[in-house]
Amino acid sequence: MSASLAAILGLQWAVILGLAAVVLALVRQVGLLHQRIAPAGALMISEGVKVGQMAPEMSMKTFDGEDIVLGRRSPEGLSTLFVFVAPDCPVCANLIPAVTSIARQESSWLRVVFASDGKTSDHATFRREKGLDAFPYVISRELGLAFQVAKLPYGVLLDENGVLVAQGLTNNREHVESLFEARRLKSATLQEFLARGESAPAGEALSS
Repeated sequence: MSASLAAILGLQWAVILGLAAVVLALVRQVGLLHQRIAPAGALMISEGVKVGQMAPEMSMKTFDGEDIVLGRRSPEGLSTLFVFVAPDCPVCANLIPAVTSIARQESSWLRVVFASDGKTSDHATFRREKGLDAFPYVISRELGLAFQVAKLPYGVLLDENGVLVAQGLTNNREHVESLFEARRLKSATLQEFLARGESAPAGEALSS
Protein backbone atom coordinates (compact mmCIF):
# COMPACT_ATOMS: atom_id res chain seq x y z
CA MET A 1 0.00 0.00 0.00
CA SER A 2 1.43 3.35 -1.03
CA ALA A 3 1.91 6.12 1.48
CA SER A 4 -0.65 8.32 -0.34
CA LEU A 5 -3.33 5.59 -0.22
CA ALA A 6 -2.67 5.00 3.46
CA ALA A 7 -3.01 8.71 4.12
CA ILE A 8 -6.34 8.83 2.26
CA LEU A 9 -7.69 5.84 4.20
CA GLY A 10 -6.54 7.41 7.45
CA LEU A 11 -8.29 10.65 6.55
CA GLN A 12 -11.50 8.77 5.68
CA TRP A 13 -11.49 6.98 9.05
CA ALA A 14 -10.90 10.29 10.81
CA VAL A 15 -13.92 11.78 9.01
CA ILE A 16 -16.09 8.75 9.87
CA LEU A 17 -15.13 8.91 13.54
CA GLY A 18 -15.77 12.63 13.58
CA LEU A 19 -19.23 12.17 12.08
CA ALA A 20 -20.00 9.46 14.62
CA ALA A 21 -19.08 11.83 17.44
CA VAL A 22 -21.34 14.52 15.97
CA VAL A 23 -24.27 12.08 15.67
CA LEU A 24 -23.84 10.98 19.29
CA ALA A 25 -23.79 14.60 20.44
CA LEU A 26 -26.97 15.34 18.45
CA VAL A 27 -28.73 12.30 19.94
CA ARG A 28 -27.84 13.52 23.41
CA GLN A 29 -29.16 17.01 22.69
CA VAL A 30 -32.41 15.60 21.29
CA GLY A 31 -32.84 13.64 24.51
CA LEU A 32 -32.31 16.77 26.61
CA LEU A 33 -34.77 18.74 24.49
CA HIS A 34 -37.34 15.95 24.87
CA GLN A 35 -37.06 16.35 28.65
CA ARG A 36 -37.36 20.13 28.54
CA ILE A 37 -40.12 20.66 25.99
CA ALA A 38 -43.57 20.29 27.56
CA PRO A 39 -47.10 21.67 27.19
CA ALA A 40 -48.12 24.90 28.91
CA GLY A 41 -50.26 23.07 31.44
CA ALA A 42 -49.90 19.78 33.28
CA LEU A 43 -50.96 16.96 30.93
CA MET A 44 -53.30 14.47 32.58
CA ILE A 45 -52.63 10.84 31.61
CA SER A 46 -54.22 8.98 34.52
CA GLU A 47 -57.03 6.46 34.00
CA GLY A 48 -57.40 5.76 37.71
CA VAL A 49 -59.37 8.01 40.05
CA LYS A 50 -61.30 10.62 38.07
CA VAL A 51 -61.38 14.33 38.81
CA GLY A 52 -64.38 14.99 41.04
CA GLN A 53 -64.17 11.58 42.71
CA MET A 54 -63.19 10.91 46.30
CA ALA A 55 -59.71 9.44 46.65
CA PRO A 56 -59.78 5.78 47.70
CA GLU A 57 -59.51 5.03 51.40
CA MET A 58 -55.95 4.17 52.32
CA SER A 59 -53.47 4.93 55.06
CA MET A 60 -49.69 5.17 54.90
CA LYS A 61 -46.86 6.43 57.06
CA THR A 62 -44.23 8.99 56.19
CA PHE A 63 -40.52 8.61 56.88
CA ASP A 64 -41.12 10.44 60.14
CA GLY A 65 -43.98 8.16 61.23
CA GLU A 66 -46.78 10.63 60.41
CA ASP A 67 -50.05 9.06 59.24
CA ILE A 68 -51.27 10.14 55.82
CA VAL A 69 -54.90 9.13 55.29
CA LEU A 70 -56.84 9.39 52.03
CA GLY A 71 -60.56 9.14 51.43
CA ARG A 72 -61.68 11.54 54.13
CA ARG A 73 -61.64 15.22 55.05
CA SER A 74 -58.29 16.65 56.10
CA PRO A 75 -58.30 17.31 59.89
CA GLU A 76 -56.42 20.57 59.23
CA GLY A 77 -58.81 21.61 56.46
CA LEU A 78 -55.93 21.72 53.93
CA SER A 79 -55.73 20.59 50.34
CA THR A 80 -52.98 18.04 49.63
CA LEU A 81 -50.60 17.99 46.69
CA PHE A 82 -48.86 14.65 46.17
CA VAL A 83 -45.71 15.08 44.09
CA PHE A 84 -44.48 11.75 42.73
CA VAL A 85 -40.71 11.67 42.27
CA ALA A 86 -37.82 9.20 42.02
CA PRO A 87 -34.10 9.36 42.88
CA ASP A 88 -33.11 8.49 39.29
CA CYS A 89 -35.36 11.14 37.69
CA PRO A 90 -33.33 14.25 36.69
CA VAL A 91 -36.47 16.27 35.93
CA CYS A 92 -37.74 15.48 39.45
CA ALA A 93 -34.51 16.78 40.96
CA ASN A 94 -34.80 20.02 38.97
CA LEU A 95 -38.43 20.45 40.01
CA ILE A 96 -37.94 20.05 43.77
CA PRO A 97 -36.78 23.64 44.53
CA ALA A 98 -39.88 25.01 42.80
CA VAL A 99 -42.18 22.65 44.70
CA THR A 100 -40.66 23.46 48.09
CA SER A 101 -40.96 27.18 47.30
CA ILE A 102 -44.62 26.74 46.33
CA ALA A 103 -45.26 24.70 49.49
CA ARG A 104 -44.04 27.55 51.68
CA GLN A 105 -45.91 30.23 49.73
CA GLU A 106 -49.22 28.33 49.73
CA SER A 107 -48.98 26.81 53.24
CA SER A 108 -52.18 28.57 54.38
CA TRP A 109 -54.28 26.18 52.28
CA LEU A 110 -51.92 23.51 50.92
CA ARG A 111 -49.88 20.60 52.28
CA VAL A 112 -47.25 19.09 49.96
CA VAL A 113 -46.41 15.39 50.27
CA PHE A 114 -43.63 13.77 48.24
CA ALA A 115 -44.40 10.21 47.16
CA SER A 116 -42.85 7.30 45.31
CA ASP A 117 -42.16 3.58 45.49
CA GLY A 118 -38.98 1.50 45.46
CA LYS A 119 -36.19 0.94 47.98
CA THR A 120 -36.65 2.91 51.18
CA SER A 121 -32.88 3.36 51.59
CA ASP A 122 -32.59 5.01 48.15
CA HIS A 123 -35.39 7.44 48.98
CA ALA A 124 -33.96 8.19 52.41
CA THR A 125 -30.70 9.27 50.76
CA PHE A 126 -32.55 11.21 48.06
CA ARG A 127 -34.71 12.99 50.65
CA ARG A 128 -31.67 14.00 52.68
CA GLU A 129 -29.62 15.16 49.68
CA LYS A 130 -32.50 17.28 48.32
CA GLY A 131 -33.26 18.90 51.67
CA LEU A 132 -36.75 17.43 52.00
CA ASP A 133 -36.56 16.49 55.69
CA ALA A 134 -39.17 19.15 56.53
CA PHE A 135 -41.73 17.64 54.14
CA PRO A 136 -43.82 14.45 54.43
CA TYR A 137 -42.41 11.71 52.22
CA VAL A 138 -44.20 8.41 51.66
CA ILE A 139 -43.23 5.18 49.92
CA SER A 140 -46.39 3.53 48.64
CA ARG A 141 -46.85 1.50 45.46
CA GLU A 142 -50.60 1.42 46.13
CA LEU A 143 -50.79 5.21 46.06
CA GLY A 144 -49.22 5.39 42.62
CA LEU A 145 -51.48 2.62 41.34
CA ALA A 146 -54.58 4.39 42.66
CA PHE A 147 -53.86 7.38 40.42
CA GLN A 148 -52.22 5.33 37.64
CA VAL A 149 -48.99 7.33 37.80
CA ALA A 150 -46.99 6.25 34.75
CA LYS A 151 -44.50 9.10 34.26
CA LEU A 152 -42.57 11.36 36.60
CA PRO A 153 -42.70 13.91 38.02
CA TYR A 154 -46.45 13.75 38.52
CA GLY A 155 -48.76 15.86 40.67
CA VAL A 156 -52.07 14.86 42.28
CA LEU A 157 -54.10 17.59 43.98
CA LEU A 158 -56.83 16.67 46.49
CA ASP A 159 -59.08 19.25 48.10
CA GLU A 160 -59.68 19.51 51.85
CA ASN A 161 -62.46 16.88 51.59
CA GLY A 162 -60.20 14.32 49.89
CA VAL A 163 -61.70 14.81 46.42
CA LEU A 164 -59.39 14.72 43.39
CA VAL A 165 -59.52 18.18 41.80
CA ALA A 166 -56.54 18.12 39.39
CA GLN A 167 -53.62 15.94 38.33
CA GLY A 168 -50.97 15.75 35.65
CA LEU A 169 -47.34 15.64 34.61
CA THR A 170 -45.42 18.41 36.34
CA ASN A 171 -42.11 18.98 34.59
CA ASN A 172 -41.72 22.54 35.87
CA ARG A 173 -43.18 25.18 38.20
CA GLU A 174 -45.67 26.31 35.56
CA HIS A 175 -47.12 22.80 35.41
CA VAL A 176 -47.50 22.62 39.19
CA GLU A 177 -49.26 25.98 39.31
CA SER A 178 -51.52 24.89 36.44
CA LEU A 179 -52.98 22.28 38.82
CA PHE A 180 -53.98 25.10 41.17
CA GLU A 181 -55.41 27.06 38.26
CA ALA A 182 -57.42 24.03 37.13
CA ARG A 183 -58.75 23.76 40.70
CA ARG A 184 -59.71 27.43 40.72
CA LEU A 185 -61.43 27.16 37.35
CA LYS A 186 -63.16 23.92 38.39
CA SER A 187 -61.74 22.08 35.41
CA ALA A 188 -59.73 18.85 35.31
CA THR A 189 -56.93 20.48 33.33
CA LEU A 190 -56.22 23.82 31.67
CA GLN A 191 -56.51 22.05 28.32
CA GLU A 192 -60.10 21.06 29.16
CA PHE A 193 -60.95 24.59 30.29
CA LEU A 194 -59.57 26.14 27.10
CA ALA A 195 -61.41 23.53 25.02
CA ARG A 196 -64.67 24.82 26.48
CA GLY A 197 -63.84 28.22 25.00
CA GLU A 198 -64.05 30.05 28.32
CA SER A 199 -61.79 32.78 29.63
CA ALA A 200 -60.38 32.92 33.15
CA PRO A 201 -61.75 35.58 35.48
CA ALA A 202 -59.24 38.39 35.83
CA GLY A 203 -57.55 39.39 39.04
CA GLU A 204 -58.12 36.22 41.09
CA ALA A 205 -55.35 34.62 43.12
CA LEU A 206 -54.25 31.09 42.29
CA SER A 207 -55.19 29.82 45.71
CA SER A 208 -58.60 31.44 45.88
